[in-house]
Amino acid sequence: MDALYFELGWQHIVNWAAYDHILFVIALSAIYLLKDWRKVLILVTAFTIGHSITLALSVLNIIRIPGEIIEFLIPVTICITALSNILRKTEQPQNLQLNYFYALFFGLIHGLGFSNYLKSLLGTQASLVQPLLSFNIGLEVGQIVIVLCILLFSSVIVKVGNIKRKDWTMFLSSATFGAAFIMVLEGVRGFLE
Repeated sequence: MDALYFELGWQHIVNWAAYDHILFVIALSAIYLLKDWRKVLILVTAFTIGHSITLALSVLNIIRIPGEIIEFLIPVTICITALSNILRKTEQPQNLQLNYFYALFFGLIHGLGFSNYLKSLLGTQASLVQPLLSFNIGLEVGQIVIVLCILLFSSVIVKVGNIKRKDWTMFLSSATFGAAFIMVLEGVRGFLE
């Protein structure tokens, strides 16, 4: 594993400047508590798989999508995920398949968002496999740390704070939706200018 690219992946996800990625992880994790960690690990891994696929395809110049479109679509994915949590009928997460689809499909979109950044770092390196793998492993580890923090915090709020799980999910998802919606509006404004 390439330690430099692992570190870059790790730093990218835990960097507050990349809060769009953190918001997506929050939206994805908002309906779960610490006892659900296995389900969330599957979701985060699905996201990383989708993310890795498009990141590799883009870095290899197999697909090209303008950055403005991707930067608009990323907050849209956060809004859809958060809205899905808000509209959820049950307190307990029931439909892991839908969340898995969100994570995998939206990971494809988010991977395109990293591609220009990673392309500039890779330059003309002959082998892209090792750096790409290391970068994605760093991202995965960072996501897992963020998810564990969210799950732990949510569990404390619900169990110790005696807050209803559905109310906490609604609060966390609504706040995430609001932050992402502002990003969507900024993206629309960018298209209109």
